[in-house]
Amino acid sequence: MPRFSVSQKKEKDLRDRMRRLGVKERDLTERFIRSSGPGGQNVNKVSSRVYLKHGPTGVEVKCGRERSQALNRFFARRLLTGKIESMILGKASEEKKRIEKIRRQKRKRSMRSKEKILAAKRERSLKKTLRKRVGPDE
Repeated sequence: MPRFSVSQKKEKDLRDRMRRLGVKERDLTERFIRSSGPGGQNVNKVSSRVYLKHGPTGVEVKCGRERSQALNRFFARRLLTGKIESMILGKASEEKKRIEKIRRQKRKRSMRSKEKILAAKRERSLKKTLRKRVGPDE
């Protein structure tokens, strides 16, 4: 397995995870692509984005998160093992759960729920008006 510019603990965790899932380095197809986004001349000249494909499962990943190719290789393997793990376990990944939660939060409210909210606001407003101080003319 190649060396990455991360701590030994993180590298060991990745190796263990790959071993647990049965992902071998020889099954991976790795290519380097030019990145995009901020980074100036480095991004335009150096192919730092990493493309990984796991042959047996057909899972593909692209990672251009960092300007460093070595870090992108590490993160790409981490993403790949995450995808394979979610496929094997049959669970929705944490990322999918997070996206679905945001989607639910942004969803338009139904007319009935809007009416309930407005009714509750009117009731609260009425309570507050009843709490006002009594003036000398009243």
